[in-house]
Formats: sequence, structure tokens, C-alpha cells
Amino acid sequence: MTGFLLRRLGGAVFVLLALSVVVYLVFYAAPGDVAQIVCGERCSPAQVAQVHDRLQLGDPIHVQYWHFLQGLFAGRDFSSGVGVVHCDAPCLGLSYRQDSPVTDILVNKLPVTGSLVIGAFVLWILLGVGTGLLSAWKRGGAIERTLTGLTLIGFSTPVFVIGLVLIIVFCSTLGWLPFPQYTPFSDNPEQWFWGLLLPWISLALIESAKYARLVRSSMLETLAEDHVRTFRAYGLTERAIVGKHALRGAVAPVIALSALDAGSMFGGAVLTESLFGIQGIGKLLVDSVRQVDLPVVVGVVMTTGFFVVLANAVADALYAMADRRVVLQ
Repeated sequence: MTGFLLRRLGGAVFVLLALSVVVYLVFYAAPGDVAQIVCGERCSPAQVAQVHDRLQLGDPIHVQYWHFLQGLFAGRDFSSGVGVVHCDAPCLGLSYRQDSPVTDILVNKLPVTGSLVIGAFVLWILLGVGTGLLSAWKRGGAIERTLTGLTLIGFSTPVFVIGLVLIIVFCSTLGWLPFPQYTPFSDNPEQWFWGLLLPWISLALIESAKYARLVRSSMLETLAEDHVRTFRAYGLTERAIVGKHALRGAVAPVIALSALDAGSMFGGAVLTESLFGIQGIGKLLVDSVRQVDLPVVVGVVMTTGFFVVLANAVADALYAMADRRVVLQ
């Protein structure tokens, strides 16, 4: 296990460095004068030149990237126009718009998006696995047909449509829930839960529908294997077979796939945060792209990539623990 974790750590560092090169080239080598965009259309050439020097845009792209790497491991100093701003390692740059280190901005936004993604992840796993197991257990009956129809509807509906319907029904019409907003868990746990409940549901429904179908297929395949027929021959009940023997084999593929989908959930969080007005990393990314705040865009992409790589390593370890036929290599 130790060797596996060390190999995955080395692989993660390589992936993040490759990702940083690609992102840097894509955003910083893009056409257009960033200094002119940041300064505004009414700036004089002299003002644009000052912004150009302050942002160190005159250096070749490889020099800028080298300074970026130095900041990651040793920190950097930036000229903000009114003084020098020090950015401690790991430094992802200085925001063009906020004159603040990108790392500090992301640290403030991570609890928001983390609450949204983790809550939606838990909900989607519970709904998806539970619905899939129930469909396989009640195969051939009305319950299976009903659940199959609901999962098809959930899988086919875009997240913004689900979000709008939830707001109209539960906030505007019935008044059962407050309009979604983020409250720090440490300030008020109850308000934190109710404020994020609708965003969790809208983000989790699509993925839970997909996992319900995956778990159902996997469970049906497991129930048809020879060792399960042997258990039936020995007189074990269907509940005991499903709960004690078939569940582990049916859920194992879900563990690996869920880590991959956890990364894509950040993409869904962009829409969800924008729809519900939640000030997390997703909305920060949208605003930063619109404002051409390149250091923040690079920082968000790097942070997202880090969590995706981390989730994949954890998923591999959990998959091996769930299915003993798998050997970590």
C-alpha cells in the first residue's frame, strides 16, 4: 500500500505540472492585450504600459511560467500599484482584479464549494446505490418499472431545469424552504443545511440516476453468478444474499467511477452556483473568465485538477479494499 501511494503521489505531481503547462499556454498565450482589458478602454497608452509592467507581461511566456513555478514552491512578491504584496508558497499568482493572492481567494471559496460538492456527492451515492439495489431486488415488478422511469427522467433533465423547478415549487410556491444561500457551518449548522439542500438535490439527481442504472445492472449480473446460486442452494434468503454477499461485488465498480465523476461535479457546480447565486469556486471561475483574470482562472483549474487526482488515488485504494480480486500495482 505504501509503494502504491508513493507511485500515485509521483504521478499526481507529474499530472499537475503537465496541467499547469497546458493551462498556462492556453490562457496566457491567447490573443489580445491583457493589460488593455484589465485597465479598460479609456486608459491612455501610458496607463496601459504601467499595467503591462506591473503584471510582468513583457517577459517571454517561458519566463512567466518559471516565475509561476517559483511561486508554487518559494512564494513571490508582486507590485500591486500601491505597494508590494507578498504571496506565500504555494503561490498561484496575484489576482488582476482584486490585487490579492489567488491562494487566499481560493481558501475563502473552498468551504463553499466543498460544502456543495460533498453534500451532493453523499446524496447522489445514497440515492443512486439505494435505488439501483431496490430495482435489482424487485426486478420484474411495478417498483422496478417505476424506478427505471424516474431514473430516465432524472438523467435526461438538465441541472438548471431541475434547479429552477425546485426553486419555483419549494421556495416560491409552497414556501417550505428558504431561498438557497451559503451559511458557514460553524455559524449556524441548521441554516447551512437548509440553505444548501436544493443545490445538493439539483446537482445530485442526474448523477444518482446514472448510478442507479449502473448499480442495478451490476447487481443483476452478480446475482446470476455461480457462487450466488450456490448460496441459494444452501437455503440463504434473498435478503442475506444481497446484503452480505452480492452487495460488495456490485458496488465495487461504483467506487472507481464515482471518483472520476466527482471531478466532473465541479463542472456541474459552476452551473449550480451561478443558478443559486452561491459564491463558490464555480461562480468565481465564471466571473474570472468574464473579467480576464487569468491568475484566478489558472488557480481554479489547478485546484480542481488536484482534487480530481486525489480522488482517483483514494478511489483506487477503496476499490481494492472492496474487491479482493484487485491487486494494487
